[in-house]
Amino acid sequence: MKLVYHFVIFLASILLPLIAVFSKKIKLFVNGRKDTFSKIASLKNEKTIWFHAASLGEFEQARPIIEALKKQYKHYKILVTFFSPSGYEVRKNYNLADVVCYLPLDSKGNAKKFIATVNPTLAIFIKYEFWPNLLNELKKKEIQTILVSGILRGNQLFFKSYGGFMKNSLAAFHHFFVQDDTSKELLSSINYTNVTVAGDTRFDRVSEILKQDNSLDFINKFKDNTYTIVAGSTWKEDEEFLVDYINTKATEDEKFIIAPHNIKPAAILELKKSIHKKTVLHSEKECENLSDKHVFIIDTIGILTKIYAAADLAYVGGGLKTGLHNILEPATFGIPVVIGNKYDKFKEAVDLVKIGGCISVKNQQEFTENLINLKEDESFRKLTGVINKKYIKQHRGATELIMNYLKTHL
Repeated sequence: MKLVYHFVIFLASILLPLIAVFSKKIKLFVNGRKDTFSKIASLKNEKTIWFHAASLGEFEQARPIIEALKKQYKHYKILVTFFSPSGYEVRKNYNLADVVCYLPLDSKGNAKKFIATVNPTLAIFIKYEFWPNLLNELKKKEIQTILVSGILRGNQLFFKSYGGFMKNSLAAFHHFFVQDDTSKELLSSINYTNVTVAGDTRFDRVSEILKQDNSLDFINKFKDNTYTIVAGSTWKEDEEFLVDYINTKATEDEKFIIAPHNIKPAAILELKKSIHKKTVLHSEKECENLSDKHVFIIDTIGILTKIYAAADLAYVGGGLKTGLHNILEPATFGIPVVIGNKYDKFKEAVDLVKIGGCISVKNQQEFTENLINLKEDESFRKLTGVINKKYIKQHRGATELIMNYLKTHL
């Protein structure tokens, strides 16, 4: 397995630059890594805490800890690395990090050079990012390494008879902070007992959202005290459900804010053309009478969290593609959340569907029926929202647990 892994990494280093010619995303993936070592050079001989997140969702799990560390340990530099362009491109200018860059491909040479250059005081991996060569270098250097908001599943290589190479790399972790008892039990089954069930730091993050000013003047003008559905991070599959409902079932006392995952002009134009009701884009908002519109398409990024504050109901996209987006942000505002039917990899979605705060739909009929029911039955809608709000409150505290550990290890 070790030889296979090294060969796959070697093959990726050759093939990805070729694929990049035809794929914009892979081009970002390849070209972004060209600057990694020049960026981290500024951290040489500095006291550095390194956070690694696969993408944007994992970064949100790192964020509460970064903010807490910055308050208490101002003399440390913060390095944030991403594996995916979708995380890096959004957060490359994150103001609490001293350096934000891509993680290099996990070859032996890259791992050795990366760790030798940064030589972090502490390395924090988020959720399920396990890169054996990097972990082995951290172990060799005896660098304090922890996993935060970890999720382990029985089908991962660590728990297979042929997964010894991956299982041994876990020895780099001084402590595992996991989200659930299942993860703890799985680690225990391969003799890792340095585990704390701390939950998910995102609950702390989204709870803080309520303390900030979430009002947006243009959203308030559009909403105009009208019942409003906010559809966040939607993909084409989600938008087909939405457009059908808007065009055939939506009433005059019902408005929609759609924040697509893909905000390329061609995709936004196609979405706008498909809607038969009065529609305005965020980029057009200064030239329109917003209160007169029924649909508001957000063709920019960075404001979805505040927009959820204006929602009476949220639909969160990705659940029809197996890549469900963040449902905790709308849930913290105490509103019902509707999602697609592919959510089993997201613990919070599994929990909330089970207790009734989140409603899963698999087809147009279910989507339409649930949106109508939630609009017409106000008591049911409010009860569903209360379930979500309580769930968020009950699951706070992971950041404090982790910080208590770090205070004795920094």
